[in-house]
Amino acid sequence: MRLWLFLLALPALAQKLTVMPPSVELTGPEARQQLIAEGTVGEHSEDWTRTAQWSSSDPNIAVVDAHGVISPVGDGEAKITVTANGATSAVAVRVKTARAPFTWSFRNHVIPVMTKMGCNQGACHGALAGKNGFKLTLRGYDPDADYDTLTRASVGRRVSLADPDASLILAKPSFAIPHGGGKRFAKDSLEYRVIREWIAADTPPPASSDVQIQGLEVFPPAAVLTPGAEQQLAVRARYSDGHTEDVTRWVKFSSSNEGVATVDDWGRVKMNGAGEAAITLYYASRVLYSRLSVPFPNTVSAAAYEQFPRKNFVDDLVIAKLRNLHLAPSKLADDATFLRRAYLDAAGVLPSAEEVERFLADSAADKRAKLVEQLMERDEFADYWAYKWSDLLLVSSKKLNTTTMWAFYNWIRDSVKQNKPWNAFAREIFLSSGSTRENGALNYFVLHKDPIELSENATQAFLGQRITCARCHNHPLEKWTQTQYYQMANLFARVGVKIGSSPGEQIVFAKASGDVLHPKLARPLPPTPLDGQSIALDSTDDRRIAFAAWLTSPKNEMFARTIVNRVWANFMGRGLVDPVDDLRATNPASNEELLSALSKDFVDHGYDVRRLIRTVMNSSAYQLSSEANATNQSDNIYYSKHIIRRLSAEIILDAMSQVTGAPTSFAGYPAGTRAMQLPDTQVKSEFLTSFGRPARNICDAAERFSDPTIAQALAVINGDTLNKKLSAADGTIALLIKVGMSDRRILEFMTLSAFSRYPTESEKALVAAVGGPGHRQAVEDMVWAMLTSKEFLFQH
Repeated sequence: MRLWLFLLALPALAQKLTVMPPSVELTGPEARQQLIAEGTVGEHSEDWTRTAQWSSSDPNIAVVDAHGVISPVGDGEAKITVTANGATSAVAVRVKTARAPFTWSFRNHVIPVMTKMGCNQGACHGALAGKNGFKLTLRGYDPDADYDTLTRASVGRRVSLADPDASLILAKPSFAIPHGGGKRFAKDSLEYRVIREWIAADTPPPASSDVQIQGLEVFPPAAVLTPGAEQQLAVRARYSDGHTEDVTRWVKFSSSNEGVATVDDWGRVKMNGAGEAAITLYYASRVLYSRLSVPFPNTVSAAAYEQFPRKNFVDDLVIAKLRNLHLAPSKLADDATFLRRAYLDAAGVLPSAEEVERFLADSAADKRAKLVEQLMERDEFADYWAYKWSDLLLVSSKKLNTTTMWAFYNWIRDSVKQNKPWNAFAREIFLSSGSTRENGALNYFVLHKDPIELSENATQAFLGQRITCARCHNHPLEKWTQTQYYQMANLFARVGVKIGSSPGEQIVFAKASGDVLHPKLARPLPPTPLDGQSIALDSTDDRRIAFAAWLTSPKNEMFARTIVNRVWANFMGRGLVDPVDDLRATNPASNEELLSALSKDFVDHGYDVRRLIRTVMNSSAYQLSSEANATNQSDNIYYSKHIIRRLSAEIILDAMSQVTGAPTSFAGYPAGTRAMQLPDTQVKSEFLTSFGRPARNICDAAERFSDPTIAQALAVINGDTLNKKLSAADGTIALLIKVGMSDRRILEFMTLSAFSRYPTESEKALVAAVGGPGHRQAVEDMVWAMLTSKEFLFQH
């Protein structure tokens, strides 16, 4: 009751009515367009489409029904007016060829109908082996093959030109005769009519002259709604001849987060809870999404946003997202927390006790920014990022001999040390030729000798695109077609690798011939980067030149977005796109404006990775505390607080070695070598393996895992790795006891070393109760408790 009275006391919210799409052109007698009457009420939107009153200025040109669907009547122009909740708006409509002869297109109408009805899905006739002797290509990726199957296979019994209604392709899905897939459409439906009229027109085949789909538009592309609200989406396809068609009815819809929003088969969305969801759209191998959100039911003061300490544009865009969702940012982390976080995230090591004391005693206002600069100049920084990029590029002695493995690793580390621009880093890999011993980057081609494997790895590593599905059929979750897949693979068909003159050496060179054949066409396709320009098949130029130019072009947004997302995830605990290496169009960023801004800034400043790192680390968003407030306890997506996550296997082992002063021994490597300095994940270590070190077999971020396991628990509870470090005769514990340091001072030193902070009063009291100095076992137990605690094992 109090809330209701409060709402009544509020001033009337401003209302505005917008019609979408903003302009309409109907081409042909079968053209239709769903209009959306979108109301703006205060800070949110409402769909008034079904309650609005619609009218046409000239019913002889176009008519509109009660649900806002326009149909053509005659050529000319008219205006559609809509009135709802006291507001009025209008949209101009132009109609062309309204009475011209019309035939449904197999490519652009029949296939989409069959896709929407599920006929060519993986669970039905689109399965690899088909269903009951009837096989269609998955989601209609090969219209020519599907046409032959429907009209020629099984003696043409699936279509009947003499009696279209007797065609099995109509009788079964309409359930006129029994159908294992059930009833897919009614006899009086538009879907039935499209297929029937196509059959009646003598089943015209797909032709090279058919107009080709160029892209999709969705209305509204984004909206902020209220809990329980419904929103109709309208989807329009653009074709190569310039005309557009409303394809909403035949789009496949899905939601990225059904806890926030669900969507039915006709594009009507129901908002179920607070948060943001992407409603993904699939039509004719094109994908898009509409981003719909509901603010969380929190009351956040304007001061929480206005007084937030903004260091750069990252903070502006994070705060804008939090404001829209009614999430308050957590407070800034204290100096001790920031110090430990920065060291681990940037260099993979802990600060020493002395470094902690010095930083905490420093009163300079810019000490955090100075620390960021200092960290990027450390050798550990180069080690950490060299290891990370070695994971990405799969550096391993599994396929490389020791000499070339080291050559590849050293090239990566030198690149990090020099702060080589990311575009130059990629170009050196793909444009080099010569000896794999002399130029370590060339070992990339030794690891990936097959053009198919090379194409798939390059697109995932550098573009965040998983194109493997398109090897067999059009990608079901992306726009990439099978044709594009083999055009892309053919870029690498002429990379040659031969044995060199030195032991273990191989020579990478550009061959004069060689092609990858399309498996169905049995011929090569012009080498073409994804959405790029083709190269003539008979060209003798090194095809890698065109690929590298396209890959690193400022116009190729995928290249910059992918590395920006990887770097962001390293520091923030989650990529703006998650998974971090899955940047498909149907997996949108949690903050698209921020990802776009970071990517643009990255390109504008010469693909400078250190500058990107500096930008992220200096932002207040990065420096937030991991402690939640009343509004953001469940948020791990929008960066209202720092995301807590377990440290990687290598960092945990190195940190244990650092705190105990007992380095880990790795066979074949000098004493004191840290896990983060190993160039090869084939080095045996049960500890690293149990804590999720990747084998570097595939380019997939998921190969590294951080999920808890029994093996991990056993490793820290009673495993030799940690216990031997604690009891090491020349370790830190032995040294501190030997010099007669008091238990209280030992506690302080070890707390500074492990947690980058001073001990609390309660921790001091616990140590005081243990006993005096010299209690070696008690000290070991104390340090063991530290190194197995969540505070130590997790980044926070």
